[in-house]
Amino acid sequence: MNLIDALWFEWKIALRFLADNRMQTLLIIVGITVGSAVIVFITALITGLQANIVERTLGTQAHIRMLPPDEVNRVVPVPPGTVALVLESPRAQRLRSISNWQDVRDALDEQPQLLAVSPLVSGPAMARRGVARMSVALLGIEPERYEKIIPVSHDLIAGRFDVSAGNAVVGSELAKDLGLGIGDKLRLDAGEGREAIVMVTGIFELGVRELDSRYVYLDLKQAQSLLDLPGGVTVIDTTVREIFQAQVIAERLARLTGLQAESWMATNGQLLNALRSQSMTTQMIRLFVGLSVAFGIASVLAVSVVQRTREIGILRAMGSPRRQILRVFLVQGGLLGLVGSGFGGLVGWSLIQVFNIFGPKLFIINVDASLVPIAMAVATVTGVLAAAAPARRAARYDPAVAIRYV
Repeated sequence: MNLIDALWFEWKIALRFLADNRMQTLLIIVGITVGSAVIVFITALITGLQANIVERTLGTQAHIRMLPPDEVNRVVPVPPGTVALVLESPRAQRLRSISNWQDVRDALDEQPQLLAVSPLVSGPAMARRGVARMSVALLGIEPERYEKIIPVSHDLIAGRFDVSAGNAVVGSELAKDLGLGIGDKLRLDAGEGREAIVMVTGIFELGVRELDSRYVYLDLKQAQSLLDLPGGVTVIDTTVREIFQAQVIAERLARLTGLQAESWMATNGQLLNALRSQSMTTQMIRLFVGLSVAFGIASVLAVSVVQRTREIGILRAMGSPRRQILRVFLVQGGLLGLVGSGFGGLVGWSLIQVFNIFGPKLFIINVDASLVPIAMAVATVTGVLAAAAPARRAARYDPAVAIRYV
């Protein structure tokens, strides 16, 4: 018997064994279908939820912020033998520019891990309109670069995103508190006599109350003048290709530039812990569902070995080697896993579509094209591994003893 004939014989026997116990085969396929559907749906749901949370969180902030090093107290050297009392209290941090920020910006532009780089100057000020006053944060930006970090123009609810000289774009909460509309004038006071009157050209709503009530976007040069930092910037914002590699990239950029590098992972510790907990939960669900599927396949094939003892003995007596009997049951396990996971993938994909159409409109689950094929491959391998023990038992049967089995 050549190789092709041997393989066809093994598949034929495996299919015959499965077809003879239709109800048993149907039940285990239904079990695998349910398990695979749960894995596909839960994986897609958690992945979609995480993507939505990350998108909402990082949609209003940079992935990595480059900041000037903190100023520290200097200890004055004292003569030998002199006792010095040092008061260890942190030094107040003044608003200051990044040294040689143009060179730093150009160096960051060349980093392949970064998608966008945007220098900006930010600092506090008072916004006044009539008798109303509000504390605000001025952000002087280069619109073309900044829009690649945070696309504020997509969140406008009125006007246009125009921060050219003499213009400003403000948050919706600030506009409501000060009674501002498009075309209104707003006085900005940064202290020490530095004031400017700007016209509101746009109102945005980022969905974060703190930002919507404080942010005022200006032209970079006008903000530099108001904050008494001519030609300087206080922050360089960046975005990265792989958001979960932000901390590693930030540490490398800090060594490269000598600046502080704050990643979103460091400033959103609770969010990161929540995402990791969700991922761990998903892995545990996969593990236990996979174990249930494996035990189900193993138990069905174990029963099949007992039921088919006589047939196995006859096959052995006809010259079928042990390896061929072994492969027959391994093929059964693989087929059960493949067919069950195929139906499970279809059911899981259907549940996702039902969720997207009829579920709460909080977010849309985008199914990764590789999710169902990976689930089917894992289920097939699980089926083969689960069939290993029953297959070895069948292959060890002695023909003379097995034929006498009733």
